[in-house]
Amino acid sequence: MPREKKLENMAIAPLLLFFTLFIQSIALPDFDVRQHLSTVTRYDIVKEVPDNSFIPSNILDNSFVPSKIPDQCTLIHLNLVARHGTRAPTKKRIKELNKLASSLEVLLRERRSTSEHDTSSQNIPAWMYRWKSPWEGKLNGGELVPQGEVELYNLGIRIRERFPDLFAEEYHPDVYAIKATQVPRASASAVAFGMGLFSGRGTLGEGRNRAFAVTTESRASDMLLRFFDSCQTYKDFRKSKEPEVEKLKEPILDKITAALVQRYGLNFTRQHTASLWFLCKQEASLLNITNQACDLFSPSEVTALEWTDDLEGFLLKGYGKSINYKMGVPLLKDVLQSMNQAIKAKEEKQASGTYEKARLRFAHAETVVPFSCLLGLFLDGSEFELIQREQPLPLPPMPPQKRSWRGSLISPFAGNNMLVLYSCPAKNSSNYYVQVLHNEHPTPMPGCGNSDFCSFEDFKEKIVAPHLKYDYHAVCNSNLEVPVEQLETKQKPSKLSQLFSWLFLWKNEKKGAEKEEL
Repeated sequence: MPREKKLENMAIAPLLLFFTLFIQSIALPDFDVRQHLSTVTRYDIVKEVPDNSFIPSNILDNSFVPSKIPDQCTLIHLNLVARHGTRAPTKKRIKELNKLASSLEVLLRERRSTSEHDTSSQNIPAWMYRWKSPWEGKLNGGELVPQGEVELYNLGIRIRERFPDLFAEEYHPDVYAIKATQVPRASASAVAFGMGLFSGRGTLGEGRNRAFAVTTESRASDMLLRFFDSCQTYKDFRKSKEPEVEKLKEPILDKITAALVQRYGLNFTRQHTASLWFLCKQEASLLNITNQACDLFSPSEVTALEWTDDLEGFLLKGYGKSINYKMGVPLLKDVLQSMNQAIKAKEEKQASGTYEKARLRFAHAETVVPFSCLLGLFLDGSEFELIQREQPLPLPPMPPQKRSWRGSLISPFAGNNMLVLYSCPAKNSSNYYVQVLHNEHPTPMPGCGNSDFCSFEDFKEKIVAPHLKYDYHAVCNSNLEVPVEQLETKQKPSKLSQLFSWLFLWKNEKKGAEKEEL
């Protein structure tokens, strides 16, 4: 294509993007901003979303129906990989909010000095004049908050009620293994979960609680639950790509910033918009306040900002790059090992109480998202084949188009995957089956014909085996990056996708420190 034509397309693409945002400005019916906070979404809000929201739209079109577990099947083992519950902002984010408070004071002071004959200042929300960060003065951050404790406590109760026979056994750490990372919010989540799971089973206090063990690995060498911390290849990739991801988000942030300036008459910058969006997410998720920072944005602007967060998660944690999930293979191997051991115990008719019945893990979004990718969740069959050949997927489509990749559904606070192993001796094809539950919902696996209930042999052969060719140390200590151009789709690009391609090829100087994990 001639150079002039390329420049023309690059000039048109942002206009198309902005027009897309403009035509969405009509208010959406029953819009709840709390369902559009990407990975800052509370788990109880996710549970109010209809079950079919967890299913890729193409599979939903084929009328996916969750499997009915045959009566002859007996649950013999459960694997849980869960994210920590709702947490407070980290120290870095607390500083950002304190800086935002100071910036708002300056903007309001500037506005007062120039607004004698300008009525637009009447649109400035009253809360802005008195706002201080709710976390002002806090020296530490990132801890599990009471809402997060409740999320995990209730999850433990629901799992015991859902699988009563599995958890009828007397507690022993070798029967019910609970593991967490050394990050306090993850280990605290494990404790809250265990208190719910074993409530009424002990002798401690009025709640008849009981003590239980939570084991952790060193943060520096935890390849099962913090593989992203030990994988140098991934850390190098993420550090080099974060500036390019920010470039992808800039057109939307700039458009919304311009709209805010016009709407409220304040000289907002792109950074102000980003910080106000972060404040919206914290207020809505932690404080249940939706009529302050969140109210600054229209529903269409919220969904556009949500998409920028989801895009970042896709590219830096999900299907956007194979290293994102290949480094999670040790966790996948651990899950498979636990299933094999459970089957061995069943075949050998080992006495109850002498073998493990559940392996329960508590970690981070950077753990849950790659693990979901290893299972091929939220993909159709053709996309699943692409990731097994390590080929890139198209970027998640922008709203108002539907997309399967939504951080609020994939990894909200307390988000989880459960792999439930059944013994089904009366079935002809296999004696053992695996069911996948994502956030407690049966979820189709494209590697198993879009069923949520898969024979153990097919699960091993079609989902697990293709990943087992990767050695963690070889993956994480080698320069295995695929050229970034391969992130582009092989189809003829639209004008909008050309913007993405151009921004991906933009060479930026490396910015600041790496982002803190979620």
